[in-house]
Amino acid sequence: MTRIATIPQQRLTANAIQRNQERLAVTQAQLASGRKANDLAALGSAAVRTLSTHSMLARAEAQSGVARQLGTTLSLYDTAITGIDTLGTSLQQSLLTAQGTGETAGLQDTIESAFSQFSALLNADEGGVPLFGGGESTPPFAPSKLADLAADPTTDFSNGTVRASARVADNLDMTYGITASDVGGGLAQIFRTLADAGPFTGALTTAQHAALKAAGSALDTAMTGVRAVNAENGHRQAKAETLATRADDRAILFKGIISANEDADLGQIAMDLSQQKTMLQASYSVFSQLSGLSLVDYLR
Repeated sequence: MTRIATIPQQRLTANAIQRNQERLAVTQAQLASGRKANDLAALGSAAVRTLSTHSMLARAEAQSGVARQLGTTLSLYDTAITGIDTLGTSLQQSLLTAQGTGETAGLQDTIESAFSQFSALLNADEGGVPLFGGGESTPPFAPSKLADLAADPTTDFSNGTVRASARVADNLDMTYGITASDVGGGLAQIFRTLADAGPFTGALTTAQHAALKAAGSALDTAMTGVRAVNAENGHRQAKAETLATRADDRAILFKGIISANEDADLGQIAMDLSQQKTMLQASYSVFSQLSGLSLVDYLR
């Protein structure tokens, strides 16, 4: 005797409905999050590569940040050293004029003003930390006025000897620190010579004329040293900028790899969503039709 029943078919259809509901739920989650999966485990074989790429991305972004912060510090160095170069050049011109004319009108004020600027530039800071401190937290150049220059030159500078460095790339550290004595040692001695020969008022004496001549010659050497320090700083600036750009390029590459592995294709999701919705609706329709069937309807 042949058995006629719709229950097995109903069970098959119910299972199909459940599968379609699960697929639809996954697709809707992808649409809401914009990602292929909620965790790395769901990425399967791509999980290890994605995790490794995340690590490389974090390192590249950190290196870019360090290089850009370093670039800011080097720009502050450049500003301060350029200021010292400018005041040294102006002072040298004033000394030459006084030697040529034998008159000192305004020369003392010029020297004192230049020294005040010189002191302020050597004691420049970044976020409260002295730029030229060499690892020390106190201002590296003690005198603020020409009259404050000590008899012992070694007591004017209190900077340390530490040369700051930064990790700007894999296995690459850049030493960039500059101390106050590096950039201002020669000029400080020139100001001391001028302080000892002054004050400059009225006509130049023979001793003052000799002191101005010696200071002018020493300024040539001192300014050459200042410009050499600034040139090296400029080289570091260019290198830091290049390294920051390279780190940014690597970060873009890593983000692309991560996006390819993690981000959902919204166009494909839209197609899948429409298809799965249609399949689910069809499953509902079939289940409804099977549920409404009765053998009695055919035995009448």
